[in-house]
Amino acid sequence: MIIELEDLEKVINSGLTTFIKSSEIKLKQLIIHCKIENISEIILFLKNNEKCKFRQLIDITAIDYPEREKRFRMVYFFLSHENNNRIIINSDIEINTKVPSITNIFPSANWMEREVFDMYGILFSKHPDLRRILTDYEFEGYPLRKDFPLTGYTEVRYSENKKKVIYEPVKLEQNYRNFDFESPWKGTKYIKDQSKNKNQE
Repeated sequence: MIIELEDLEKVINSGLTTFIKSSEIKLKQLIIHCKIENISEIILFLKNNEKCKFRQLIDITAIDYPEREKRFRMVYFFLSHENNNRIIINSDIEINTKVPSITNIFPSANWMEREVFDMYGILFSKHPDLRRILTDYEFEGYPLRKDFPLTGYTEVRYSENKKKVIYEPVKLEQNYRNFDFESPWKGTKYIKDQSKNKNQE
């Protein structure tokens, strides 16, 4: 028997009373806000409870809010095939908070947590192999943080003299161009200048 989102919200709130801060149904998805220290208990309940059956982890990601005291929001996405329901779990954390790893519940979380660590610098406690997965080992910074520069801090190139790949500070060889944003129907400035010169001749 398929359970509706409204009934599912009641089941989860009654089963996880002390762990859930708030819940809402939005865009045909149930969204739960909780404290990060309770994330393992919540996910175990959602996976094993016969009315929930959220047995597929879709993704784990984070959102950066530099202006907030709790800078990051951890976001977990789950799917229940049996009930055709989706759930999102949100939790706000401070920059140095260690997030409990859920690899013992969902082994596929291994790479997802590594990606969050690589892109945002968020640490996971009891993770079996927490290291960079998308960037190089010597990469500086975390690319998806809002304060990370668009050009990065370093650039990589092969040095013919040293016969190896080296890291150097970013060099912007080309100056920013000055674009003419006037309407093309009015003609560009240099064409106007040429036509004036011809008229003067």
